[in-house]
Amino acid sequence: MQTIKGREATATPRPASRGGVAAGDGSDAKTLYEQDFFAWTNSQAALLRSGRLAQTDIEHIAEEIESMGKSELRELENRLAVLLLHLLKWQFQPQRRGRSWELTIREQRRKLRRHVDQNPSLTARLDQAMEDAYGDATLAAARETDLAEETFPPVCPYTVEHAFDDRWLPNGR
Repeated sequence: MQTIKGREATATPRPASRGGVAAGDGSDAKTLYEQDFFAWTNSQAALLRSGRLAQTDIEHIAEEIESMGKSELRELENRLAVLLLHLLKWQFQPQRRGRSWELTIREQRRKLRRHVDQNPSLTARLDQAMEDAYGDATLAAARETDLAEETFPPVCPYTVEHAFDDRWLPNGR
């Protein structure tokens, strides 16, 4: 199923409201949220811009804002997982090293730096994100290299500094 900015592209109903404040008794905004998310977002944006805060669907707006924050953390973890995957391949399959792997490593580092620069509070989450991403990276590395999962260290052998250092590669260049 295709997704657009993390949302399903089908007409799947949104989850039922958990008591948010909306226009009137709230039923119109809640129904709109569940049945036509795009229309709901436009309606809520118009209400916010016009200063009609009492008419907004506060609970759902708060949920959507939290969801946006979580997606930034997921983006960080996904970028780290791709980077760590390629660092593992570089380290554990030196005979297969190539320009493609090196360029993927450089690209992910650039995108990681840009993502953290745009979301500086993610810096405090880097250690945990590395740990979480490493588990994903080892599974992907085992799949892509045909090496046993046990080949890879159980704990990430790379530091956050390694992840962001353009000059560093495991076992050198």
